[in-house]
Amino acid sequence: MTSMPSAARPASPPSEAGTTGRAPLMRVIGPLLGGVWVVFFVQPWLAAWRSPAGVGRTVALVAVATQAVVFVLGTRYGNPARWVGRDAAGWRYAWLSLGVQAGCVALAGLGAHEVGLVGLIFLSVSALLTLPWRRAGWVVLASLVAVVGVPRVVPGWQPIDELVLSLVMASSAVFGFSALISSNRKLRAAQDEVAVLAVDRERERIARDMHDILGHTLTVVAVKAELAGRLVEVDPARARDEIGQVQALARTALGDVRAMVTATRDLTLAGELAGARQALDSAGIEAQVPTVADEVPESLRPLFAWAVREGVTNVLRHAAASNVRITMTADSLVVEDDGRGHSGVPAGNGLTGLAERARAVGATVESGGVPGGGYRLAVRAGAA
Repeated sequence: MTSMPSAARPASPPSEAGTTGRAPLMRVIGPLLGGVWVVFFVQPWLAAWRSPAGVGRTVALVAVATQAVVFVLGTRYGNPARWVGRDAAGWRYAWLSLGVQAGCVALAGLGAHEVGLVGLIFLSVSALLTLPWRRAGWVVLASLVAVVGVPRVVPGWQPIDELVLSLVMASSAVFGFSALISSNRKLRAAQDEVAVLAVDRERERIARDMHDILGHTLTVVAVKAELAGRLVEVDPARARDEIGQVQALARTALGDVRAMVTATRDLTLAGELAGARQALDSAGIEAQVPTVADEVPESLRPLFAWAVREGVTNVLRHAAASNVRITMTADSLVVEDDGRGHSGVPAGNGLTGLAERARAVGATVESGGVPGGGYRLAVRAGAA
């Protein structure tokens, strides 16, 4: 008995933008794959052709030819409902195509007799390509029942048991092929989603770094500019020196932004400690800042550098403090001031970004007021 189509490829689904989504190559290959298997319609066609002349013979010939055309068109213009969601047009096309093919199989029996049941294999394949698996399974099961039962109840028809095997093999092959296509489509969709999430994460990282880099530098610039304004009358030389530092900080900030964009900026703990000391001195705040960071492991230095930057920036912006103390050990860093405790100031992007960096290396961030007034920012490793 005849073997059956195992690779009649369905048309590609519409894309999210509403286009057909078919690759130009598949617009050619799809009909070819369907057309190749039309040769197996020759058997019911010849069986009908050899039947006695009459209306039954003519109807059977037309039915076999019509099913062949519908099957081929399904591989070219099919709108698989499984892949386009609950699109009404797709469902109507799928069921109309299957209904026409079922009618053609019934009419083919008028001339081809039991051989006309070969069309049920094409019907099953079409169902697997255009319907959800559960509904397609019912169509395949009904086809199997018809192949086994109809020849045994229609007078003069002979059972064709090998047709059952052909139907099972063809349906299994197409099921596997369609499942593979569906899995590939889901995989591509997942990859697209991962790419979108990666872009979102990168945007968040850039926004966080921009806040951390420019927030600190511009705060220091503002402090120094305010100091220079107060000194311009009483100490012009000192005012000029502060303005010069403002210019240097502005150039540094510009360089930091350029380096960040090109991913070449390297934040160092020693540099941040030195910068913190200079910024606090310029603001007239008594500062106790470590001078070395040798005991801090390399894996924690970037985190501690960001913590120093965030802590000093918050002191300059919000604390109104007169004393700041930075204490550091091999696994912890604490920035503590004697100011007003950041009262009424909501947590900003800086602390959020610092917490994210801490989680990445298994550390924690603690922040809040301290007894007697003031504010403490602490980063501790291995305390998750």
